[in-house]
Amino acid sequence: MPASTSPSDTGSVPTRVTSSRFIGRTRELAELEAAIHDASGGRPSLAFIAGESGVGKTRLLGELEHLARSAGTRVLTGDCVALGEDELPYAPIVAALRSLTRDGDPVLDELGPATRAGLASLLPELAPSTAVPAEDRDAPPQARVFEALLTLLERLGREDPVLLAIEDLHWADASTRAFLAFLARSLSTERVVLVASYRSDELHRRHPLRPLLAELERGPSSRRIELSPLTREELAQQLEDILGGPPEAGLVERLHKRSEGNPLFTEELLAAGLDGRGELPPTLRDALMVRIEALSQAAQEVLRLLAPGRRLDHATLADASGLDAGVLREALREAVAGHIVVVADDGQYAFRHALLREVVHDDLLPGEAAELHLALARSLERRVQNGGGHDAQLAAEVAHHFLAAGDQPAALGAAVRAGLAATAVQAHGEAARLYERALQLWPRVGDPQAIAGMDHVALLRAAAEAHDLGADRTRAEPLLEAALAEVDETAEPRRAADLFERLASLRWSLGAAEAGLSTLERGLALLPADDTSPERAMLLGLQAKVLMLGGRHRKAIEASREALKAAVAADQPAAHSRALNVLGTSVMSLGDVDEGAGYLRQAIALASQRNCFPELVSSYVNLADNFHTAGRSEEARAIAREGNERREIVGSGRQSAWLELIEAEIALDTGDWAFAERHMPNHGPVAGTTFVNFALRRAELALIRGEAAKARMLLDEVEEVSSDLQEPQFLGVLGALRAEVERRDGELDLARQAIRRALDRIETCTDDVVRLARVAAVGVVVEADVAQRARDLGDAEAERRALLEADFHVGRVSAAAEDGGPVEEAWMRSAEAERTRADGRSDPAAHEAAADAWEAVTRPYPEALMRWRAGEGHVAAGERDAAIRALARAYATAAQLGAGWLRGEIESLAARARLALPGAAPAVEPEAAAPAEDPFGLTPRERQVLALVAEGRTNREIGEVLFMAEKTASVHVSRILAKLDVRSRTEAAAVAHRLGLDRSVVAQSQTA
Repeated sequence: MPASTSPSDTGSVPTRVTSSRFIGRTRELAELEAAIHDASGGRPSLAFIAGESGVGKTRLLGELEHLARSAGTRVLTGDCVALGEDELPYAPIVAALRSLTRDGDPVLDELGPATRAGLASLLPELAPSTAVPAEDRDAPPQARVFEALLTLLERLGREDPVLLAIEDLHWADASTRAFLAFLARSLSTERVVLVASYRSDELHRRHPLRPLLAELERGPSSRRIELSPLTREELAQQLEDILGGPPEAGLVERLHKRSEGNPLFTEELLAAGLDGRGELPPTLRDALMVRIEALSQAAQEVLRLLAPGRRLDHATLADASGLDAGVLREALREAVAGHIVVVADDGQYAFRHALLREVVHDDLLPGEAAELHLALARSLERRVQNGGGHDAQLAAEVAHHFLAAGDQPAALGAAVRAGLAATAVQAHGEAARLYERALQLWPRVGDPQAIAGMDHVALLRAAAEAHDLGADRTRAEPLLEAALAEVDETAEPRRAADLFERLASLRWSLGAAEAGLSTLERGLALLPADDTSPERAMLLGLQAKVLMLGGRHRKAIEASREALKAAVAADQPAAHSRALNVLGTSVMSLGDVDEGAGYLRQAIALASQRNCFPELVSSYVNLADNFHTAGRSEEARAIAREGNERREIVGSGRQSAWLELIEAEIALDTGDWAFAERHMPNHGPVAGTTFVNFALRRAELALIRGEAAKARMLLDEVEEVSSDLQEPQFLGVLGALRAEVERRDGELDLARQAIRRALDRIETCTDDVVRLARVAAVGVVVEADVAQRARDLGDAEAERRALLEADFHVGRVSAAAEDGGPVEEAWMRSAEAERTRADGRSDPAAHEAAADAWEAVTRPYPEALMRWRAGEGHVAAGERDAAIRALARAYATAAQLGAGWLRGEIESLAARARLALPGAAPAVEPEAAAPAEDPFGLTPRERQVLALVAEGRTNREIGEVLFMAEKTASVHVSRILAKLDVRSRTEAAAVAHRLGLDRSVVAQSQTA
């Protein structure tokens, strides 16, 4: 074609719409190829391609797939579909797996029955031919799906690396998003790379993909590729390939200006004959409709059906459209030849671009759209009834189309069936939305119970459970309340008791302890003492559990034994495991570690055998936590790791995140901070005690790393939701961390308040001595600072009160240590050492003893804290060699851990005392010879200035006393602050008082 030729000259659409050349994106493609290369070497990763609609994400992904296949990489592709609120669970994953089942991939034959069972929930044809082991048969389907998919990817990657490509991630369903989060956490050495594309301009502020991307794209094995529009030169290359020759400069300029470099817009404007010379349609949609309207009526009819259907195979199109077989074939050929429709690898038809589908769909009249949706709903429902396809996805599609068609009775029944199907594969978010829709339709139809196959109370409970297991736990509470309001407690006491048990457990876990307890009491009151029902057994188990969580372990043991009898009588395995869990946890907490561990191991075994997965997770967490608090952290971490390795059994959602967190917590305490940070779950969209637990652990990590602002923000969030908490395991940590944050900022009164508030909330009747010991020991640290400040200010009464308060705290820690183990003993040693600091006679030997106690239980951070304090005491006593030894050990640990605040404190002390520590900054040389007793290198003149600073004199007053200019006095003060490594005149005065730097020159300065 000559250079001057344009589409308008020929009066026809170009024979090719899309450029056959891959233009631009060289750097982006190279980065993605590098990811595949890394995966082939056992370094899996995730990559995300972001950009506006039509910018070339699909083309880049397609080019990558082509190159990957050419290089021997196995490629699996799937795309997300938009159903608004009605998402199809695992839509892109199912699409990706279809090629394996269609081609009969031999790898599928190598999979074990448990893995095939997990995959069969997505693709029924993969159901195992042999029986599934009992321990796997009834495991949570979502957990099985995730683990089975990971196993499949690992097996596929043994021979060749695997590229899993997902398009339109902005439409991803909740289950697919959960799988991506699982994959990001779980990939280690698998030869897999996941590449997903999404429209960045679709992600509004509340889009559910935003928080997931924020988490995943920050990961060390993730990369984000943002596509920008084509340059003018690149667009010229695109036009040259489409037109068959170099385009005229004016055409390039006009199309680049009007398409703004968007490749799709350029192609569509060119295909519509809009070369930029004439009037451009008001919108791009009008331009796209020019091409649609050029097709025959039959082809347009097919497009109108395909628009609400999104992806349809030939059989569904034939069934729903009612077109003659020959007419349908010709219509499809025309749409494909016109570059409107493409045929996917699985034989399904879809629009070439989502914008084309949107244009056709938006052009439908309301009645026309309803008819098409109804035809599709009936066609797909016949397919479900005939046993074809994948139940969860097809059921969701049927529900969507019936609703869009306005057939409310059919929509109600379909929504319930789709909700049940989604529940069967643990797609809780989708199930919750479907049940909610059914609840909305309930009052609008006749005889809804017959249509739904369940009564209204059952539907409310199902929706509540889906929300509870999904992301919106707070929504579960009003649903359960509504269900209770409809139950006659006299006629159906057991049904009401079941709802009360669920509501009480939910309220407690949401942090509403008092409401949870009163709800629990109402449930128990409904059933007589001789009732042997599963409902009463569960209520008694919950009663024992809340006693245990509240730190009342002696009472919890009594209650758990009663619950155990009821559970055995009712043959209720969940209640049985729960009672053993409570009994073991409380016995361990009271000091008999091995006996209690035996009960917890029984709870784990029973929960595993009888598929009581929430109790299984809880038992693993409690066993690991109690071993850890007993000082047996190596055993604790092994238990946590065992639980995490059983993800296929325990699940992969909110519950199993507690298992991940306990292992991270143990790693944090024992010095493996890198592992802790990598495996600490993001508190994200969770509520109640789950949120509190996640946020507190992240706050603790931030605080010991020296990120005080982040720690304070997290603690503020926790305090907003913890006013009604009654669990020492959270209240103790909150009080200790809040006190330390305030203490570091010099807010000693606020630190005191944090300690008192925590003790007030956990001390009454608690048997949780380890949390009590921690709070009280931190209280001694705070009072030591208060006493020191009082001495600096000459406030004898404040010092007396601080010492008295410190004694009370030491007494609390000592009492806890009497009934506790080695961890409580370490807290006691720390409290005793800090009590000497409160007296102003910091005893290095006491701090060394505390450090040794922490070392014995493998807690390197508090060990380093005590060695720093020991070094501080040695400095004050003039014992330089001993100070160097203590500080060198503390500094090495702080540096290795990454404890920024502690490292800074040690460096500051070493600089002030002029001690040379390995790896620390060298001490500052003095300006002139300093007195032997001055460890800071202050000149005689600076000591005179410091004496006056300690008296509270201003720079002008200092100048008048010492006969120097005010500016000169200011310079001296600045130098003194630097040498003392303090930030204010008040801190300088405190140091001077504490170490007596002003005493020998007071008379001299006053005489002068």
